Amino acid sequence: MHEDGSGDGQHVGGQLTPTGADQEFLALERELTVLLRRARASQGEMAREVHPDLETAAYGLLVRLDEYGRQRATELAAYIGVGKATMSRQLRALEELGLVGREPDPADGRAWLVALTDEGRRRVGRVREARRARYVRQLAHWDRDEVSELARLLHELNGVMER
Repeated sequence: MHEDGSGDGQHVGGQLTPTGADQEFLALERELTVLLRRARASQGEMAREVHPDLETAAYGLLVRLDEYGRQRATELAAYIGVGKATMSRQLRALEELGLVGREPDPADGRAWLVALTDEGRRRVGRVREARRARYVRQLAHWDRDEVSELARLLHELNGVMER
């Protein structure tokens, strides 16, 4: 509420309509909703391209392993935002598909390190390269600085959402 008792919006027909900065956040919410819906669908397609039996959510896990190498299951669970049981189930499925392997963590004999197998790395690499090529085609009319700025802003947004 403002000092005069008014809120940040205007009442029109009994509804509170956003004004000022609220319009920007309304537009942001709308665009993120569309982007996330499309991203979920796209992630499912990419997961199936890696392996037809792969769960949609596992694609992000494979990409993380591709970029950062061996990691503990607990680190992967925290990154993806799932519990230990869900992560164990996903890793077991990925291991059965021959896409990841586990080995004892030399720093802690009770923990395991998870890494892509050669087959997993090959399959994930093929899908990621095809995805990058698609982005290059779709954003060919964008200036490289705009692409860089978009990547920077998305990185910042992802960082904020992890907190």
